[in-house]
Amino acid sequence: MTKHKMFRYMSLDELRQEIKDQAVNIDLTEDLSPLKNKVNVGHLTTSNAMAILPMEGCDSNPDGSMSELTRRRYMRFSTGGSSLIWWEANAVVEEGKANPQSLMLTKENVGSFQEFLKESRKAGKEANDVSLIHILQLTHSGRYSRPGEERAPMVAFRDPILDERSGVFRDDQVVTDEYLDSLTEKYVESALLAKEAGFDGVDIKACHKYLLSELLGGFTREGKYGGESLENRSRFLVQTVEAIRKAVGDDFIIGCRLNVFDVHPYPYGFGCDKNDIYQFDSTEPVALIKMLVKSGVNVFALSSSNPYFVYPQFGRPFDIPSLGIPEPEESQLSIIEKIFEYTRIAQEAAGDVPIIGNGYSWLRKYIPNAAAANIKSHSCSMVGLGRSSFAYPDAAHDIFTNGEMDSKKVCVCCSKCTQIMRDHGSTGCVVRDSAVYVPKYKEARAAAEALAAAKR
Repeated sequence: MTKHKMFRYMSLDELRQEIKDQAVNIDLTEDLSPLKNKVNVGHLTTSNAMAILPMEGCDSNPDGSMSELTRRRYMRFSTGGSSLIWWEANAVVEEGKANPQSLMLTKENVGSFQEFLKESRKAGKEANDVSLIHILQLTHSGRYSRPGEERAPMVAFRDPILDERSGVFRDDQVVTDEYLDSLTEKYVESALLAKEAGFDGVDIKACHKYLLSELLGGFTREGKYGGESLENRSRFLVQTVEAIRKAVGDDFIIGCRLNVFDVHPYPYGFGCDKNDIYQFDSTEPVALIKMLVKSGVNVFALSSSNPYFVYPQFGRPFDIPSLGIPEPEESQLSIIEKIFEYTRIAQEAAGDVPIIGNGYSWLRKYIPNAAAANIKSHSCSMVGLGRSSFAYPDAAHDIFTNGEMDSKKVCVCCSKCTQIMRDHGSTGCVVRDSAVYVPKYKEARAAAEALAAAKR
């Protein structure tokens, strides 16, 4: 019998009772002052302990620059009160885009980013007296690359569980060591462009089974980037961090959005017990975090699972799944407990380097109560909101001004923002930003259904 429940809690006490009934380890506090902590991130200090986590809008211009819709999203984040904005995926090479509307910073469009970042910082200061920190996520989408209308996967290794559903049918779709050797320099070039544009740092994205994340689970890959050795499987990520640090100097943040728990079976997944994919094995993630800190990483934002596969709930607990995703057997609170636990373990491993906690959205207006408790217990250093920020970009402002989040503005975890992305549309909150995104949701759904009908 499934333990999956819809969110129906009308008070903090009701939620506390459910936590007690399920015997899960989640702390709540009414003292929200830890959310006001100033946190050292590399050479900078945040104005508070709240961050916007990356969620792709799939709405950039064809040249990779920001469209008006992209600018609208990031200006809403800029005036929302959070101190740190962790930007969505920016492809380092054309073939690494997850969709044709992905961000891609280039020499030709760097000026437009410079202009926007100046506007953003001014707006953040005027709205909430916040000195914004901007981190740009650098990515290669690998297995999930789609720079044009058709999928064009480039994988770290053949995976019998994922290959067919991701369009992988040939061995020549596996990237070579030579390709990876040359790719590090592309990350360096993008990092230097980001610095020129005025970003405060970059993230070397290694989550959700995109290329760098997949390499970490490459037990079956031959050569220097694969095999049983963690040194080999993490080689590309570590060498890229080191190369970027050498190029940008010390006055630039390097972050890592890292999957510590793939929920994917051995020998194809990272951070999982070899006999039970639902059990987190911290051995390699802890070792990798220590390696990355030594190599120059200043901040981590963690994640887990694969949103393209059947276990997206382990990274994003929801009430209603996307189409084709089964209802989980686990309760959302038990999944959140696991997320908070691996974050606590990671923060201990990272030492003074901050971990931005994730997995809070399902808790709705009680997000700050859980987040403040985790920061207070040193289970993380900051709290980040991803899909929740689509719905409620000014959550931080309301917490600091009103002492709580507004239940009429919170994310309801309906998965419609994810569904738009799956349908290859431009995504946002269909419920709370309905005037903009209901038409986009309907348009993308209709196009997806028409395509499916044509293939039958």
